[in-house]
Amino acid sequence: MPRPCKNRAVSGSPGAVVYKPAGIPARMLEWLSLGLDEFETIRLLDYEGLDQEKVAALMGISRPTVTRIYASARRKIAEALTEGKAISIEGGPVKEISLPEIAQDGPQGCRGGRRWRGGRGRNCQ
Repeated sequence: MPRPCKNRAVSGSPGAVVYKPAGIPARMLEWLSLGLDEFETIRLLDYEGLDQEKVAALMGISRPTVTRIYASARRKIAEALTEGKAISIEGGPVKEISLPEIAQDGPQGCRGGRRWRGGRGRNCQ
């Protein structure tokens, strides 16, 4: 019997939960479902610029699990972009929490006692 899936900590819902190609009615599109845990790994790794170890700690999962979730999310996004499919962001084994650790610790690159401001890229003060 497989091991039960561990809940992954996410900081909330995305700004929009549906993305689709312009000019094509939604009913004519094939849809892909991106889990909230997949969205969170994309957000933390690519948007916030954190490393996989930090993301694993924030989400309460192992680093290899982060790698698997991230690969799945990238595969789905690539498929949607190349084949003109729509994406809905929903569900998954998640629990919503606030993630204040991002603002305190910051990503790699904030050195010399500077603090992380959040936002895109390497925003160190």
